[in-house]
Amino acid sequence: MNRKYGVLVFLSVLSVITFLDRNAISLAGQRITEELGLTEGQFGWILSAFTISYSLFEIPTGLLGDRFGAKKILVRVVLWWSLFTVLTGFAGGFASLFLIRFLFGAGEAGAYPNTAIAIRQWFPVIERGRAQAVIWMASRIGGALAPFLVIPLQMQFGWRISFYLLGAVGAVWAIIWWFGYREHQGSSHLTIGQQDEGSKSSWSKWIKSRNFWLLMLMYYCYASGVFFFISWLPKYLQNGLGIAEDQLAYAASLPFLLAAFGCLMGGSLSDYLVTKLGLNWGRRIVPMVGLGLSGSSMIVAAYTTNNSVAIIFLALGLALMDVTAPVSWAVATDLSGKDSGAVTGAMNTAGLLGGTITSIGIGYLVAMFHSYTVPVVILGILLMVGALLWLLIKADKQL
Repeated sequence: MNRKYGVLVFLSVLSVITFLDRNAISLAGQRITEELGLTEGQFGWILSAFTISYSLFEIPTGLLGDRFGAKKILVRVVLWWSLFTVLTGFAGGFASLFLIRFLFGAGEAGAYPNTAIAIRQWFPVIERGRAQAVIWMASRIGGALAPFLVIPLQMQFGWRISFYLLGAVGAVWAIIWWFGYREHQGSSHLTIGQQDEGSKSSWSKWIKSRNFWLLMLMYYCYASGVFFFISWLPKYLQNGLGIAEDQLAYAASLPFLLAAFGCLMGGSLSDYLVTKLGLNWGRRIVPMVGLGLSGSSMIVAAYTTNNSVAIIFLALGLALMDVTAPVSWAVATDLSGKDSGAVTGAMNTAGLLGGTITSIGIGYLVAMFHSYTVPVVILGILLMVGALLWLLIKADKQL
């Protein structure tokens, strides 16, 4: 029992570091575009370099985790992305920065699928929603901490120093993980009406599964909204709402702080509802309601003229959106059994496609309309579509 929660602590710290590194580029966005002379469209491509490569390597790295175990693959993942986090600070123009961020994404690909493998090994089905909730809560804590760490460093020493320091933190985690983690060697944990470890899923079965495609389409809608906050929130706050850099930390942190509670509540409430309503509706209700309310909040934020109200509704939008994350990963893990690395990788690839389109598309929409209203409203509608898709997903039917 103690080892199980020790593993969860290890993985939660990794999740914090992951989002510190991801959010650093957007927090430095204004300074980077000014120093390197980038347009909004070019910065959108810089942001998308990560999601493009991440999506390309997500499934292969998940497959490697299924074959070789989470321990070895996570060490490779973290050392690779830490190296290219450091190299981000050496970029001298659009081409070099795009290449570095592309390779950064290739390195980080597979982080969460391999985390899911470790969760599947150590936690039974009835606890996986809560375990994933802690992982995703930690990621949002990383997002909330990033402005308070990155912005002061940028203001004092320039934007490059933050990437040097964040890369070093990742390397330290990889060393501790290598010497501290042991793969679980026991038999499968208790499941609800399923033989989790005995699943013999294959690509041919997944491709023919309606559940598989619905799960990916839903995650596309969800992640499109999330990547607005990861990629464009600081620029939106500065250029869209006119918030000064010295006041940016609090405004950029609030959505991720509330999202941490959203993740925790989403997974915990879903696990509770599973015991009351069964696996299907217990997993379905929470993200369905959350995404619907999130989409509404985003649209309100887009049209309000009061900055304080806009920030509050943006924060509520991400918090309500993020009740979906732990439930989605718990469902994908439950449905795929021993192939959880590959299937969660496929689901996240669909989300990264949404993130890529968001990262690139917002830059061009802002340039076209000279406003952030249109892209935020589009994202709000997309989140509502994701909510409706949960009515069709069957969480109790294996792929």
